Formats: sequence, C-alpha cells, structure tokens
Amino acid sequence: MDTLFFWLSKLVWFVLSPLNFILILLLIVWLLILSNARRKVKPLMSVIVLSLLLIAIFPIGSWLLYPLETRFETNPALPEAIEGIVVLSGALNPDHSALWQQTQANGAVDRELTFMRLLRTYPDAVLIYTGGSSSLISNEHKAADVAKQLFAEQGIDTDRILFERQARNTHENAIFSFELAKPRLEKPWILITSAFHMPRSIGIFCKVGWPMLPYPVDHQTVPGKQFNISFNLSAHLNMLNLAIHEWLGLIAYRLTGKTPAFLPDKCH
Repeated sequence: MDTLFFWLSKLVWFVLSPLNFILILLLIVWLLILSNARRKVKPLMSVIVLSLLLIAIFPIGSWLLYPLETRFETNPALPEAIEGIVVLSGALNPDHSALWQQTQANGAVDRELTFMRLLRTYPDAVLIYTGGSSSLISNEHKAADVAKQLFAEQGIDTDRILFERQARNTHENAIFSFELAKPRLEKPWILITSAFHMPRSIGIFCKVGWPMLPYPVDHQTVPGKQFNISFNLSAHLNMLNLAIHEWLGLIAYRLTGKTPAFLPDKCH
C-alpha cells in the first residue's frame, strides 16, 4: 500500500505541478489549433495568460507558505536534556553527488547545518539522519549516504549517527526511523526539517506514536513582506510550486490517515 501511495503521489504531482499543468494547457491549445477548433482557443489562452500574469505580479506562493512556516515557533527554547534528534533529508542530491564525486546540496541545507550544531550541543543524544531516494526511476543513490560523507568531511564522528537510507517520503521517514531507533520517550526528541514542511512532518511522527519537539529551519518567506508586489514570474512560480506541493501533501496525508489533522499541531 505504501508503494502504491508513493507512485500515485508522484503521478498526481506530475499533473498538478503548476509548471506541468500550464504546459498541459498549452498542449491542449496546440491540439485545438491543429483540429481547427479555434473558437475554444481564445478563452483557454486568456485563462493561461491571465494566470501567468497574476502569478508574476502577486507572491501567491508566499501567501500559501506563510501559515505553514509560522505554525511552530522558530528557534524554540530547548531543554537541557533530550533523548535524541531526527533530521529529515531533502537538501542533498544523491545522484548529482555520485556523478560529480562531491557533496551536492540545495537551499534546504539548513537542515544539515542545524543538525551539526545541535549534535555538538547534545553529545549524548541519539542521532538519526533519515532519507533514501524519492526518485521513481533510479534509487541506487541514497541521501543518507551523501549525508554520511558530508558529516565525515566536517570532522563529525559518523559512528554516533544512525543512518536510515530506505525512506522514499516523510511517512517512511517516520516509520523506518522508529523501527531503527526503537526510541524511548522518557525525554524529548527534536525534529529538524524545513519550516513549511514541519506541520505535515509533526503530524506524521505523532501518528506513529513518536512525539517531537519541532525545530523548523530553511524559511522561504519573509515576515512583514508577504504583500510586497513585484514582477518576477520565475521566483513566484517556484514558490507557488513549493506551496501547492506541500498543501496537496497535507490533504493527501490526512485523507489516507497518515496525519491526525489537515494542519497538524503539537502531539496531544
């Protein structure tokens, strides 16, 4: 069932991703022109052009991401003692790292940076890095393997860290990490992931019976500037792509019972 969910989520996102959806509409326009159904072309092209214009002017993606990024406190007060730390993959590119023979990261590398800082703060904590491959085509290279290389390059003793390398999505991050760590819940656990991804992640970990103290990082929005208007189609489209993906994820995970609420909060 988890494999079916994984494949369906990838296929649905392929269609509903804003960039792909616009391309599909343009293909429909092209087919209508070829079939001489020109009367149907004008309204469809109007929808496409006006939609792109609105996206270029208004930061709609930021509006959608902001309530997710502010769901949990940034830089929360941390307890003196914790049981462990879990960090979700998402910043490292396993395929590129293998091809170029060096660590390749993206803008979400705040996850790894925060993890490296906190593991020094808590030298006795159980440490888990979770992430395999989310690719439908190739899953030979794993994010956890790249992370192990990165941490070793930074002088960190990787024997301290449990590397979970099979998870393909956040649900599997929680399940496989739980099986790997068999965590005691006597003291708090810290969860590190991107701020916009934290509500869904907390909900998933709560659902598997693993309460977490959220430590959100990698913020995409800027407080107080959500309503700044600028003409930037590429930046706004990328942000919208990120926001729609996360909101669809929240809906899908709730409908399939993988989270306790559409917009999860702390475990109760």
